[in-house]
Amino acid sequence: MDLSFSNKLVAVMNEKIESGIIMNALAHMCIGFGSEIGKEPLRLTNYIDADGGSHPSISEMPFMILKTNSNKIRNLRQAALEAGIKFVDFTNTMTVGTYIEQLERTKQTKEAELMYYGIVLFGEWEKVSELTRKFSLWK
Repeated sequence: MDLSFSNKLVAVMNEKIESGIIMNALAHMCIGFGSEIGKEPLRLTNYIDADGGSHPSISEMPFMILKTNSNKIRNLRQAALEAGIKFVDFTNTMTVGTYIEQLERTKQTKEAELMYYGIVLFGEWEKVSELTRKFSLWK
C-alpha cells in the first residue's frame, strides 16, 4: 500500500458565495475534472465495508478545500496556467438559466469581468502546494 502521493488535489473556493451555490460549483468542477484526469491518477478506490458493501470511486488522496476571494482565484488560475498545472474553474456566468444560456453568457463576458466561484487543481505535490499555501482551510 503506497501512502505517499506525487500529485496533490486541491479546491480553492470563493468564501463570499452562499453555501448551496458553492457546493454546486464544486460538484460541477469535480465531475468534469474527474472525467478528464481519470481513475488511475486520482487513485480512485473501491472501499468495502464490514458487510461487504461497496463504496466505489473514492480517492485515496487527501482533497484539501481552501478559501479565498474571486480575484485571488483569478490570480491562482493564471499561475496554474503558467506552471502547467491542470485545473478546472467555475464562474458566475455558469449559473442561472439553461446551459445554453450559460455558455452564451460566458462567451460574452471578458475574463477580467468574471467572478470566480472556485478552482480545482491537480498536479505535482510541491508545485500545487507552492501556489496554494497562502489560502486558509474551508471551515
